[in-house]
Amino acid sequence: MSLNLIVDPWIPVRCADGSRQVIAPWQMAEAEIVAPDWPRPDLNIACLELLIGLVFMADPPASDSDWRARLAPDPARLRARLEPFAPAFNLLGEGPLFLQDFEPLVGEANPPDMLFIDSAGANTARNNADVMVHRDRYDRLDLPLAAMALYTFQAFAPSGGAGNRTSMRGGGPLVTLVDPEGGLWRRVWANMPCGAPSAPANLPWMRPTRVSDKGLEVLPPDGQLFGVEAFFGMPRRLRLHADAAGVTGVIQKPWGTNYAGWVHPLSPYYRMKQGAELLPKHPRAGRFGYRNWQGVVADVPGSDLSQRARCLEDYRQRGGEVQVIVAGWAMDNMKPRDFILSQAPLPDLTVEEAVALNALILGAEAAGVALRGALEPVLAAGEAHEAEREAFFIATEARFLAHLDTLRAGGDPRADWLADLRNQALAQFDALAVPGIDQRETDQIARLVNARKFLGLAFAGHGKQGKTLFEALGLTLPEKKKGKSA
Repeated sequence: MSLNLIVDPWIPVRCADGSRQVIAPWQMAEAEIVAPDWPRPDLNIACLELLIGLVFMADPPASDSDWRARLAPDPARLRARLEPFAPAFNLLGEGPLFLQDFEPLVGEANPPDMLFIDSAGANTARNNADVMVHRDRYDRLDLPLAAMALYTFQAFAPSGGAGNRTSMRGGGPLVTLVDPEGGLWRRVWANMPCGAPSAPANLPWMRPTRVSDKGLEVLPPDGQLFGVEAFFGMPRRLRLHADAAGVTGVIQKPWGTNYAGWVHPLSPYYRMKQGAELLPKHPRAGRFGYRNWQGVVADVPGSDLSQRARCLEDYRQRGGEVQVIVAGWAMDNMKPRDFILSQAPLPDLTVEEAVALNALILGAEAAGVALRGALEPVLAAGEAHEAEREAFFIATEARFLAHLDTLRAGGDPRADWLADLRNQALAQFDALAVPGIDQRETDQIARLVNARKFLGLAFAGHGKQGKTLFEALGLTLPEKKKGKSA
């Protein structure tokens, strides 16, 4: 019993007519195929990365002009280019095995659900601490699901205790994928970097494992930010165990490949300070909204502290405005908090318009801080404050998108945006502070009245918070009133 990930049909997909199929990878280029159809969103995102990686490995565009020339799918060509890699893509059996240690591993096997990021680790289960993670969901996995879970785990590997490496993008990285209309091939090709075909020997499981217990680091190919291993990294040393019904266990050993200096083309990066190394961005728990756009889907002109994913930058040069899939595991060290899956536009803006867009976002952040401070007499500290701040951003998103349209049309929406922020902040404050105010103590009422007064003044440009807000939006501060002469 085995599975070859190049020649065998194993990927579940949705079709344009609503039907479902199971396809081999080369069939991604068939016109009726729309999207992967795994039972979990993280598997679907990882599957898109896998398909992009397979094409980059076997038949990438040589240049942007070649990319444009090959927009139309060609299943026969893709099949022919992938077939020479088939011997390197066996999941089980003898010889090198897909994303597994070069040599067989000896030891106690973990349950196969360890391949899912939201599964409880051994210590968590032993200590009965699996509140937000899960254990014992799968006693075995069929081979296609095991293959996809294995790929997802290696691509997104979280912190996992001493010696268990994270992925080359850290644990649960933020993934951004261009999402044009027109089916699976268009989505894969839209995110394709230019390059040259690779060879099976360049895949990490085709050579002895680069064990990192003595500090060995694996760098990208000379003069490049990434190579094919960006799509097929092996931070974890794993071997699958199977019987006739599927994968029954996973042996893991510490000190897998330690990647350094790689810049994955499907993820955004940031720097702590100018000139510092690029670090992969990670999602925060909760909703991905416009407040999170900077350096992810929105460019930050004049700054090298944020860098959108290479695939987004390439598409801006190739195709203009499009929707972007934003996804990833929000992690608290080793613990998964939430899987983020959202869409946002990739704005097609001039440098001046991009500067103005960032001003709108920064202005909203400053307004959210002012609202949070004003709510201190009403709410207990901590999560309640953050929940109201998050509600503020959700409530203002429709107006933000309308102002983005104004920017595209050459208008200046800053004053109108300030009014929108003011109206929402005061409405939220009143909704929490006014009900039952007559039942409060006199000193509490006075604090509420003052809080609302200073919140209103901030939106008029007064005080420290008002100065921050107006400067973020690039608006002129009101003139200070002159004191009475003696």
